[in-house]
Amino acid sequence: MMGGMETMTWDWTDEDAPAGSPEEGRGTALLERPETREETQRSDTGDADRYSHYVSADKIAESKLTGRPVVALCGKVWVPKHDPSRYPVCPDCKRIYEQMKQGGF
Repeated sequence: MMGGMETMTWDWTDEDAPAGSPEEGRGTALLERPETREETQRSDTGDADRYSHYVSADKIAESKLTGRPVVALCGKVWVPKHDPSRYPVCPDCKRIYEQMKQGGF
């Protein structure tokens, strides 16, 4: 005993170790939650979806360095590889951008 305090040690593999419940402030509880995986579709192949999309210049620069995909205003996820000046502007990106400029978001 040291200074009025007793030191106790437990062998936690021992069946006689103190048990408790989380409700009592002791023990361990397992929080169960369903596993969810958010999968984004990356569509960077084919000419069917060839538009110039609105993405911040910072995100484009970061993508060029890291190879990570970007997300356009319209929600398209892809890794920029082509010259955007060769394609028309995405109508959804344009509509969303115009709404943002007018304070619609």
